[in-house]
Amino acid sequence: MGSASLSLFDDASSPEGAATSFGDAFAAWLADQRGTGALRRPSAAEVYQAMWDSFSGWCLGQSPRVTLETLGLHDLQAYQAARFGRKASDQSLSPRYVLRLMRLIDRVLRHRAAQTDALPNTAAADWIAANPEVRFSEAEREDPLPEYLTVGEARQLIVHLSSARPRPGRNRDALAAMTWQEVRNRASVALQLGAGITPGDVRALTLESPVTQGSRIRGLPWKLQVPGNGTSKPRETPIAPWAAELLQYWLQVRQEARVAGTFLFPSTRTGKPWQADSQYKNALQVLEDAGMASREGGSFRLRHTFAIRQLRRGTSAEQIARWMGVEPGEMKRYERVLPAAVEVV
Repeated sequence: MGSASLSLFDDASSPEGAATSFGDAFAAWLADQRGTGALRRPSAAEVYQAMWDSFSGWCLGQSPRVTLETLGLHDLQAYQAARFGRKASDQSLSPRYVLRLMRLIDRVLRHRAAQTDALPNTAAADWIAANPEVRFSEAEREDPLPEYLTVGEARQLIVHLSSARPRPGRNRDALAAMTWQEVRNRASVALQLGAGITPGDVRALTLESPVTQGSRIRGLPWKLQVPGNGTSKPRETPIAPWAAELLQYWLQVRQEARVAGTFLFPSTRTGKPWQADSQYKNALQVLEDAGMASREGGSFRLRHTFAIRQLRRGTSAEQIARWMGVEPGEMKRYERVLPAAVEVV
């Protein structure tokens, strides 16, 4: 038998088997979506991954564990109840988010059933049918509101990220104890918040991307040249001063660690490209270390916060769209949350 069939015989009752079952089911569904062209944007895949990771993490943390086979209506209700009513900045499990999550669960379960020639688990579809307030939550607006950081969360994250660079009163021993990978992780997250770039942009940046020419402070990067990809053209975007200082320090650490290659944020010391799954997990770890409790929205919350911050500062939607590499029409989703975003960092 081929190795691809081995996962069918994993012991799903063990913690390792249950985790593998969740991971394999999602990976197989995602591969098919990409293969058929139904899911082309990397950003969408990363959001789905974050949603699935949050859900599967809850299932595996229950006693007894909730598996793909045993998942029922009561489990889905318990998951929603466990996540509902958290701090307002979390905005976890709003009706629109619940609908997207339940649809994702249903699609993954049906895909898995088709692969294994088994009857599908319809718990998610049944849950949607039993909750009309969720089922009709997208009747007025099809796209959900973007997740973003509150003022307090953004400031808390900036303090955490900036602690990775030399500052007056900063313990030099603590800086020396940080690995080059830790500085890389924080600097990359800083650019997502301070320059509005995507995780894919992070991995595509090269050593030529930071622009220092024309900077008010000698040698300090003040904008990024972001390479184009299949969905956006090459563009330039400004860098917030605090993020620029951390980027400048990362370039110093990168040189001292003798990291090779042309990528700004490589995976290894030899300069290999940073893979999406590794970069995604490292970004989430930085957010968790900074005390960001919610995983909903992944690190895209940082890019959304950048957009809202610029709108609040009076920057035109057209200019922000150029910086972010999107069509101006996409800025309307950010304008919808401005009344609630009284202040952003």
